[in-house]
Amino acid sequence: MKCNVKVGHRWFEYESTQFQDVSIPLDFKGPQVNFFSVDHASASPYRSENVIGDTVQGGGCNFDTITFIPHCCGTHTECVGHIVNDDVYINDILPDTLVPASLVSIETIKKNSSSDQIIPMDKLESELLSLDDEFKSALVIRTLPNSETKLSASYDADNLPAYLEKGTMELIIEHGVDHLLVDLPSIDRAYDEGRLDCHHLFWGLPRGSHNLDGIEPSHRTITELIFVPNIIKDGRYLLQLQITNFIRDAAPSRPLLFSIVEK
Repeated sequence: MKCNVKVGHRWFEYESTQFQDVSIPLDFKGPQVNFFSVDHASASPYRSENVIGDTVQGGGCNFDTITFIPHCCGTHTECVGHIVNDDVYINDILPDTLVPASLVSIETIKKNSSSDQIIPMDKLESELLSLDDEFKSALVIRTLPNSETKLSASYDADNLPAYLEKGTMELIIEHGVDHLLVDLPSIDRAYDEGRLDCHHLFWGLPRGSHNLDGIEPSHRTITELIFVPNIIKDGRYLLQLQITNFIRDAAPSRPLLFSIVEK
């Protein structure tokens, strides 16, 4: 179905049944993306004394017990509740609307002489300056090189992922981004002793703070571990962030990108 939406003072058309899913499928029987070497997501038939949730083993239907860590086992969307003592939940924060979004592709570089890979601030700044201001509510960053190995990568001390530096995050905030989506397991450096400086910056908290101290929770969200196939072109989109309705700081998510045409 063709739909019309107004962004700023302009009208755009999109097809409601045609979208690009940029989440990573969670395969309980196959390779999985993983961060921090946590236990892989698992699914096993429910068992009790008189019930088995497996038709192969004689049960009337299949029903599994599923165990996983959303932050480390696949595409997920998180809110400020991720870093504070206060109870802030993603299903209260996430907007139930289509969000104007821009997709950009950035090649990561080595940080000075270290082995760290970062998203270069100057390249991202160039991309942000070229974007339509009304399509900066959500920013989708595809890092280069880009391949399907991201669908099952294991990010740990032997395979450190790229990350954002504080200056780069300050730039993102300056451009008014409310919803940040990345194909990285974290916007911060892995093994940073729990500082999560970029998370704190994005959600408006002092460095090292874990308390809201009476201020309103940030409405911004971060989505990590997406995968944007190369067939999807950089440019303007409408974003729909679908999540499992968890009352937690984060939930598994399915970001959908809708192509648009200006009328």
